[in-house]
Amino acid sequence: MTKKQKKNLIRIILASVLMTAFLFVPVGGVWRLLLFLVPYLIVGYDILIKAAKGIIHLQPFDECFLMAVATIGAIAVGLMGDGDYVEAVAVMLFYQIGEWFQSYAVGKSRKNISKLMDIRPDHANIERGGGTEEVDPDEVETGSVIVVKPGERIPIDGVIIEGESALNTSALTGESLPKDVMTGDEVISGCVNMTGVLRIRTTKEFGDSTVSRILDLVENASSRKSKSENFISKFARYYTPIVVFSAVALALLPPLVIMLSGGSAAWSVWIYRALTFLVISCPCALVISIPLTFFAGIGGASREGVLVKGSNCLEALSKAKTMVFDKTGTLTKGVFEVVSIHPDKVDENTLLHMAAHVERFSSHPIALSLRAAYPEEADGCEITDVKECAGQGVTARVNGDIIAAGNPAMMKSVGALVEKCPHNHVGTVIHVARNGEYLGHIEISDVVKPTSAAAIASLRKAGIKKTVMLTGDSEAAAKKAAEELDIDEVYSGLLPEDKVNKVEELLSEQKGKELTAFVGDGINDAPVLTRADIGIAMGALGSDAAIEAADVVLMDDDPLKISKAMRISGRCMAIVKENIWFSIGVKVLCLVLGALGLANMWTAIFADVGVMVIAVLNAVRALFTRKV
Repeated sequence: MTKKQKKNLIRIILASVLMTAFLFVPVGGVWRLLLFLVPYLIVGYDILIKAAKGIIHLQPFDECFLMAVATIGAIAVGLMGDGDYVEAVAVMLFYQIGEWFQSYAVGKSRKNISKLMDIRPDHANIERGGGTEEVDPDEVETGSVIVVKPGERIPIDGVIIEGESALNTSALTGESLPKDVMTGDEVISGCVNMTGVLRIRTTKEFGDSTVSRILDLVENASSRKSKSENFISKFARYYTPIVVFSAVALALLPPLVIMLSGGSAAWSVWIYRALTFLVISCPCALVISIPLTFFAGIGGASREGVLVKGSNCLEALSKAKTMVFDKTGTLTKGVFEVVSIHPDKVDENTLLHMAAHVERFSSHPIALSLRAAYPEEADGCEITDVKECAGQGVTARVNGDIIAAGNPAMMKSVGALVEKCPHNHVGTVIHVARNGEYLGHIEISDVVKPTSAAAIASLRKAGIKKTVMLTGDSEAAAKKAAEELDIDEVYSGLLPEDKVNKVEELLSEQKGKELTAFVGDGINDAPVLTRADIGIAMGALGSDAAIEAADVVLMDDDPLKISKAMRISGRCMAIVKENIWFSIGVKVLCLVLGALGLANMWTAIFADVGVMVIAVLNAVRALFTRKV
């Protein structure tokens, strides 16, 4: 609890004790009024002050004004009647109890989001003059070398140039397992270095690094309100003055009509009914619980490594029925791997061995994948006369033999006859020859992420009716990935503008309130992310443009998190609807009973504070997302 919450709790407890004790004090008249004014002012002085400020600033119609009028009116009715001031104190007391519950609930939700704020680094250790100097991260320029010691957060995105370690990425991705990194790996800011010392060459300025983008997304999330929140804001703006004037009419018109018709006006009875009407009508439950539900939902999602840019995005996600995916880097890893080896005249290991050796000095992604598949490539072989032929491949002398690795054009240039391949290849094929003799080929392809198939299946369970894949890749590669993942529709060979046009077509096919979401990661996906109803970006490895354009960011690039976000969104919207129907339903019933004189002030307390507490506690459920 905060200091303010502790202070308010003490006030509530003290006022409760005094009110209960004064019930048994045998005094009446003015002395009884003065006794009950003590707990009333202890628990309600701040409400009275806020109400007075609202009147001064010509903005009186809020819940503080309603509480002030209702309780002061109840005291006035007590003076005119039997001298019972308990109801006036009780209304203010229970209202403050409800406010305390709301404050505590918001605090819990805000604390969860505040954990993200802990990822902001305090300093960076930059190498200068043969040593290290502690500076503000904003002062570190791109290309600088920083040192991150065990226990420190990585302050700026970069590439490791020396050292190995395990990184705690839980604050960013929600994953508890550490990530092992080594020289050459890209690292993002906000992760905690757990073991070894790392020297990192920065690739971005602090303001453009991952940690800064995340904090900016979180801090601005509350400014993008959902339709439900906007409706509640407008509702409260018109609702409050209407009920105030209705209460005035209830207090004045019936007794005047009765008096003009010759009967007893019974002013105290109608004023009491009007005050009860005011307490019942207070819109606290709606005004507080709906934004709190979205706030809790966004907080719960962030804890799972899903950043939602606003409650409007969270609401829209629950209506998505068509999910469109980019392929490379989204459903696939976006890196080449050896997927099959087809030797001729030698065994698989020898074929891979020669290809890895000849590609030893190349920085091409294909060369990197071959060396990764045969990590022992630098095992003492003598490699000379390395020649890289653009658009064909590489040749080199390995232990005296001329080894060539490349496409059919390369094989033709070295006099090797490429045999017709019976295999239906969808990736890149690297042919290998030794001294002009063809030895076989190796297939290299982008591979599907381990969780992609489960992600598609999970999305269908979450309510997605159609899945679509858009890619600039070849038709064969696209179809293979689509079949492996059970994608409904696939379109290949697309340029960025083609993807936008295809999404436009899908949007035109939408029915009713159904929405279309697009998931991408590259800079070429930014236009599509902006055009779709909901844009979802891969945050860890995704481009800055994609993250900027998206409505939802997945911090660990795991497509399985999309269905998690949808379930969180659906649960959040279900809670919002529960609170709206429950709050309005109870209030309408109690307002009718109050106007007819069938509800007293205690019923009004339940209709106001009781409903608010129940709605707030229900809203807090949106924070707990582990089992969603």
